[in-house]
Amino acid sequence: MTTRITILGAGPGGYMAAIRAAHLGAEVTVIENDNLGGTCLNWGCIPTKTLKSSAEAMETAGRLAEFGISAEGDFTPDMQAIMARKEKVVNILVKGIGSLFKANQIRLVQGRGTVLSSTRVRVESRDGSITEIEGDKLILATGSKVLNLPDFPLDGETIISSDEAVMQPEIPVELLVIGGGVVGAEFASIFKALGSNVTIVEALDRILPLPSIDEDTSKILQRELKKKKVKLYLNKTVVATQKMADGKIKAILGPSPFLSEVKEKDRIPVEISVDKILVSIGREFNTEGLGLREIGLELSEKGWIPVNDQLKTNIPGIFAIGDVLGPEKIMLAHVASAEALVAAENCLGASKSMDYSVVPSGIFTFPEIGSVGLSEAQAKDQCLNYRADKFDFRGLGKAQAMGELAGHVKIVSNTESGRILGGHIIGPHATDLIAEVALAIKMEATVKDLAETIHLHPSLSEAIMEVAHAAGDECLHLPPVKSR
Repeated sequence: MTTRITILGAGPGGYMAAIRAAHLGAEVTVIENDNLGGTCLNWGCIPTKTLKSSAEAMETAGRLAEFGISAEGDFTPDMQAIMARKEKVVNILVKGIGSLFKANQIRLVQGRGTVLSSTRVRVESRDGSITEIEGDKLILATGSKVLNLPDFPLDGETIISSDEAVMQPEIPVELLVIGGGVVGAEFASIFKALGSNVTIVEALDRILPLPSIDEDTSKILQRELKKKKVKLYLNKTVVATQKMADGKIKAILGPSPFLSEVKEKDRIPVEISVDKILVSIGREFNTEGLGLREIGLELSEKGWIPVNDQLKTNIPGIFAIGDVLGPEKIMLAHVASAEALVAAENCLGASKSMDYSVVPSGIFTFPEIGSVGLSEAQAKDQCLNYRADKFDFRGLGKAQAMGELAGHVKIVSNTESGRILGGHIIGPHATDLIAEVALAIKMEATVKDLAETIHLHPSLSEAIMEVAHAAGDECLHLPPVKSR
């Protein structure tokens, strides 16, 4: 008898689970209240990277003289055209998912789902009609949404979230970004390259203040942002905002509540006037209004869904994947897709467990950042015998030819065995290069394995080989600086 699988949500978790389950012979129904692709495709990963491509083109245009190319006149971004290109890219990919659904005979039901039991979901369509979906297994993949904080109420015009940031009709002259995490840093880089005067306010002591992000990475990004005239206020927070008669908005900055000791000079408030404020300090989980509590499904105090390593909830037959699993897991699109494959197979009788030990992350700032495994601080906190070695991109012929000199590759490795524990790259194409280090960690490779692997010349990947040589105290070119 064919297993019927119902999936609530068609983001990178939901649609991947649907395709995998269909491949395994299941009868699949996907319920989605919005566009296929979820946040990642419609408001997150793809729109921001499309905008970043336009921003990179602007940066390159401003540097043409460095490459011996003469160009007359100024290069001006056309925001209408940039947004049109973004929409075109998104639409192509949304249609692609729709085509995959048709090819795999996946039923798509548009509307808002309410879970009635592990086998029944009621769907209310936009025209008010009601449909009930019967199934044998249920996968919850409803994702997350922007956190709307009372201190910074979003109005979609002057105080915006990342959702509105990818739909801006014009470039703000003055932009304040609240939060120097991944989203804030990416948008700051994009809008600065497009011509905005950007200010970032971060309550902690560094940009990208995440345990998994190496502190040296943060230092380099801060340096490069400052070079581009991005104003940084660290250890500060926005204590008040006021809309002005001229349409601008005034923000008052004060000392961060996370400071153990506030210096007298930091008590003096700082006032800045901007056209828009981008709030990028958190997300909440799409679990409310779905009937989950009513059927006895366990939710955390903050609304995410606890699961075991097979992605099963406390109710037999119901699985959950993606952002709804909350920060106890890893809220990244590619993790949701990996969870999708595990959940789909387990719905059909497998007993696979999700492995979170090797998850690369990418941050699409200028320069890019890629990381995987342990940071140097994490290795130290775990009392591991480790060493950390770096190689600067400026030591590579390819980087010199590209004119991309900022950044480095750092590898954290076990002192005795040489096994690679973590990799951290900031520089050109870092988000692509990090895959080699992720594979090395997955395969339990050592720095000797990496060093003895012949790398193409000239290439940026040679930096990985060079730092691996350095970890064996055999660096061939510019001597890197050993961190420990």
